[in-house]
Amino acid sequence: QVKLVESGGGLVQPGGSLRVSCAASGFTFRMFTMSWYRQAPGKEREFVALIGSDGREIMYSDSVKGRFTISRDNAKNTIDLQMNSLKPEDTAVYYCRTGVGSVDYWGQGTQVTVSS
Repeated sequence: QVKLVESGGGLVQPGGSLRVSCAASGFTFRMFTMSWYRQAPGKEREFVALIGSDGREIMYSDSVKGRFTISRDNAKNTIDLQMNSLKPEDTAVYYCRTGVGSVDYWGQGTQVTVSS
């Protein structure tokens, strides 16, 4: 079955950097677009970044553009999100997502907290 497992979250000071990763299994990873979303306390889940199956198509939300970088390794079935110049408003649970057929799959999330 499809499984997405995020890792790498933690506590970081404003202006710092953090890298979160998502390990995928149970489907032909190299054929599917992958995305990162995040959900802050009391807010709706929001789109962060997307990467196409071959890594050529990449999109970012305006709030993270220029600070975050999404990447994928189709040999390892993983995607990463490198987050630089972090701000307190980046504090959220970060989720990995993909769509296989007509079904959306989500990981369990990893907490990122930006605070001094």
